[in-house]
Formats: sequence, structure tokens, C-alpha cells
Amino acid sequence: MNKLDRDYISLAYMAMNGTPKQTRNGSVRCTFGHQIRHNMREGFPLLTTKKVAFKTMCTELTWFLRGETTLKYLHEHGCHIWDDDAKKHGSDDLGLIYGHQWRGWSAGDRYIDQMQGIINALKHNPDSRRMIVSAWNVGDLDYMALPPCHFAFQVQTEVIEGKRTLNLMWHQRSVDLPLGLPFNIASYGLLLLILAKQVDMVPGTLIGSLGDVHVYDNQTYGLLTQIKREPFKLPTVSFEHKQFDHYLPDDFILEGYEHHPPIKFPLST
Repeated sequence: MNKLDRDYISLAYMAMNGTPKQTRNGSVRCTFGHQIRHNMREGFPLLTTKKVAFKTMCTELTWFLRGETTLKYLHEHGCHIWDDDAKKHGSDDLGLIYGHQWRGWSAGDRYIDQMQGIINALKHNPDSRRMIVSAWNVGDLDYMALPPCHFAFQVQTEVIEGKRTLNLMWHQRSVDLPLGLPFNIASYGLLLLILAKQVDMVPGTLIGSLGDVHVYDNQTYGLLTQIKREPFKLPTVSFEHKQFDHYLPDDFILEGYEHHPPIKFPLST
């Protein structure tokens, strides 16, 4: 039993009983302005009330960290979650999406590596309140296959029992609760672990700041199945130290992941 699954289920009830809307992708129920909090000491934040595709999540995150924007790296590791967006975009290059903004934000005649900047700040000025990475580059939105749903994250440190502890909060404007949110929670949880290892800090609290949380009508049946399930204990993740942009999906070892069967949620139409 774990608090993360319980909090997710509570949010699912709120979303399913939220405001009905017609969107460009179909009918939804939605609720606005929520938060997910997880203490990393309680385990790795991978939901247990359904199986979450851990390796797929690792593949996408390492793709972001490498600053890549084409499908090549994803396909080399058997990941196809961006294929539909690439088709709509008309190119295997998805444009100026997450990886580009994280590693090469355009600022006039120069490019800013926001990830390296965060690591440098954590090493040399860990009490800074300016340690933010943003993917919401207004001037580049028209050049993205998909505007960023999780559009920024902030890290903060504090000393607890004599140890420097690293916390991370991500901000998400649009939250597909059944399909996207379990993936997002795990991805930022892994990012927090990677950053902590880079700077020899203790992983602390993971926080999701969630804007429009929604459930499509054709996802309701699957979600009703999921929320009736009893959560298991959370798993753990281990990996060796590497340069943050040198990781491969298989570098991350998931242990003790007990979960209920997967649920095939339909994509929004």
C-alpha cells in the first residue's frame, strides 16, 4: 500500500466528477489546479494500480536529456510514443520541443544549456531560488510538433539532518490523467534521482503542480477499473553515476515492481 497511488485515485475521482467540456480532441471531464507530492524515501514513484511502461519512460527522458528532437534515438530503443505527433508534424524531426529547449534554448545569437546551468548552480550556489528549466519558449511554439504539456520544472535544496537534500517541482498545463500523468510522475521522479546523483545530494520531495487535469469520456471505463484496485508497495530504482546526458534506457534497474495488469486506455480522438 502506498500514498502515491492513493493520491492519484483521489485526483481521478475529482477529475471524473469535474466540469464537462468539448475539446479539440473530444469530450472530457476536467478539474483545475491540483498538486501531487511524493517523498522519494518512500520508493520510486511508479503507480502500482496498473503497469506503467518504465523503459519507455526512461527512453523518452534520456532523449530529452541528450537534447534530441528526431525519432531516430527513440526508434533505436523501441519507443514509438511520439510517432503520431511526428506524422501530424510531417517530419521525423519534431521541431523545437523539450530536448531543444532544455539543452539549446535560443537567445539571440547564442544557445543556453539550461540543464548544465542547473547542475552548475546546484554545485556552486545550491540555495539559489533561480534554478528553473523551462520548455515554454513563446517564440518557438509554432515550431514544435506539440507545445509542451509539462512546461517547466524548478529544483530547490535544503539541509536535513546534516545532508543536502534535493527537491523538484514540475509544472504542467495540460494533464491527461489516465495516460499521461503516471508517465510524467515517474519521469520527473527519475530526473530528480539523476540530478541528485550528479551533485551528490539526497533525493527529497517530488511535487507536481497540475493545471487542467482531465479524463476523456472514452477513458472512463478503464479508469473505473483502476481505481478499484488495491495499491502495492512502491519499487526502487538503481543506476550508476554517468554524465547526465550519457545515460541509456537500460542503465536504470527497476526492482520490486509489483503491479496490477496494464490497462489499455484509448488515445484521445
